[in-house]
Amino acid sequence: MSEPLKDIGALNRRLVLETPMETGDGAGGVVRTYEAATTLWAQVTPVSARSDVAADSFGAVARFRIVIRARGDITTRHCLREGTRIYRIIAMRETVGRRFLEIDAEVPEE
Repeated sequence: MSEPLKDIGALNRRLVLETPMETGDGAGGVVRTYEAATTLWAQVTPVSARSDVAADSFGAVARFRIVIRARGDITTRHCLREGTRIYRIIAMRETVGRRFLEIDAEVPEE
């Protein structure tokens, strides 16, 4: 567990928590879309960036640490959105005292 957030005012960014919705594609598979569930106050801190190659295309992945008030209904299937930027949740942990939730997230950059 990490150190607790010292200043509640550090939660100064509004993020939209999006919930995955799956519907059948008619061929035995599913199509996943995301639906806005709620808006959260968060602290977003850049952690690292690395280059990435996917489908023979060069790009980069930026990693962020996001802190929100603790809640038990978020999984790695959810994502967070800030405008057009989508944060993909890759890990979560509670802070000491369980007041906050720290989220490790990635954003592919093109």
